[in-house]
Amino acid sequence: MEIKSITVQQLKEMRDNKEPFHLIDVREQHEYTLVNIGAELIPVSLVPVKIDDFDREGKVIVHCRSGARSANVIHQLQQLRGLDNLYNLEGGILAWAKEIDPSLPTY
Repeated sequence: MEIKSITVQQLKEMRDNKEPFHLIDVREQHEYTLVNIGAELIPVSLVPVKIDDFDREGKVIVHCRSGARSANVIHQLQQLRGLDNLYNLEGGILAWAKEIDPSLPTY
């Protein structure tokens, strides 16, 4: 199954238009504490025990620092659960900081 993705510009537009979606951050707590964009935190290490939290109605956008971990999580969830409503945030929070909100710290 192909991993669908969304750009930071598309995410911003969805937020601005108040479109319904779930945003999940799969980074670790210390990364989330440093900088976050208001997503629900489910670290990669907790995905196996929180797998049901990804099975939601509508779009579920998953992000990490650069997009690699979130793509891996989506791939695993597609294989384990057949979920087809998951979208990877291209470039992750680094792209958000670069293209949408340059005031955010990067690491």
